Amino acid sequence: MPFAALSASYFAHIGFFNPYLPLWLKDLGFGLLAISVLTSVQSATRLFAPYAWGTLSDRTGERVKLLRYGATAALVFSLALWFPLGPVALFGVLLLMFTHTSAMMPMSEAALAHLVSQGGAFDPKRYGRVRLWGSLGFLVTVMVAGWWFERFGLGHFPGWTLATLLAVVASVWCLPDHREAAHQETDHPAIWPLLRQPPVRWFFAAVFFHVLSHIFIYVFFSLYLDSLGYSKTVIGLLWAVSVVIEIGWFFTQGRWLPRLSLTGWLVLAAGLMALRMALTAGLPQVWPLLLAAQALHAITFAAHHTVCIALISHHFPGRLRGRGQALYTVIGYGLPGVIGGLGGGVLSQRLGLASVFWLSSACALVATLCAWRLRRIEHAA
Repeated sequence: MPFAALSASYFAHIGFFNPYLPLWLKDLGFGLLAISVLTSVQSATRLFAPYAWGTLSDRTGERVKLLRYGATAALVFSLALWFPLGPVALFGVLLLMFTHTSAMMPMSEAALAHLVSQGGAFDPKRYGRVRLWGSLGFLVTVMVAGWWFERFGLGHFPGWTLATLLAVVASVWCLPDHREAAHQETDHPAIWPLLRQPPVRWFFAAVFFHVLSHIFIYVFFSLYLDSLGYSKTVIGLLWAVSVVIEIGWFFTQGRWLPRLSLTGWLVLAAGLMALRMALTAGLPQVWPLLLAAQALHAITFAAHHTVCIALISHHFPGRLRGRGQALYTVIGYGLPGVIGGLGGGVLSQRLGLASVFWLSSACALVATLCAWRLRRIEHAA
């Protein structure tokens, strides 16, 4: 339950902050390129913060204390959002906030993966029953915030930030203060030999291109729908559709995941992602197809995420777990976030926002090929 509360509060914060941050920046008068840079700050911090915090937590065993510090510091830094800031100052504030929040999920995921593993085997049913609370938190805020901003304006964005981060701080202080055994340098296993193994390399390649495809949704989907004339309420509802489907998947995934191998699910998720983004780019005004594309989120995100956590737990067991989760965040969300945010900003300025989603579809096709290669290696072994 403490992990469910943390997941719910953290993703409640993400559920309003990520979809509406670009719209808030637009409301402040920033241009498309500046919005792309500022929304990429979160991904930039994922290049260094998760691995640094993950290594520290592995060596000290103080995951809970580090989570408490990170949440509290982010709350304090977020108070600066109440003041009028230029682009450089706002960049600095977001950098400080995200440096402390971007490592929270890798650390909690590492602890949760250990908690729901039985006999060394990852239990997707138990994991899904905890993780769905994060989806519920996201669902509530993405819908309510969309309605709120439509009715009262985006000027309340800093207030929403404060309220949701207060919930995160409360949840981390409710976690049991459990200290894991610290690992000394002498018994701290090296990670680089593992990264040279072909299955691990192809896994991270597939993750990189799949999440790169997804990043364009996080940064540009709300702006894209806004440019097409959708109201903020409808934008929130379209985000909510994907999250409702995601919750259903997490609740029932123990029934579906055994029907394919983990690598088989990676191939399926990437292939459906290519289809989802092609529909979003080519037919955004056709409601049934746009809804169907959002419904594919059950596989393209929820199933993909669970499979990745399971594979990370398999390839990075024991004392490697914290760094494995951190690498997943760096390679899967840090690099793609920076490249996708900045590259998408330049592309959208020149060719329009629809071009970003065509590029997203192409990235998903590359992810499909990488996942297929991983699957072939698995079968050969």
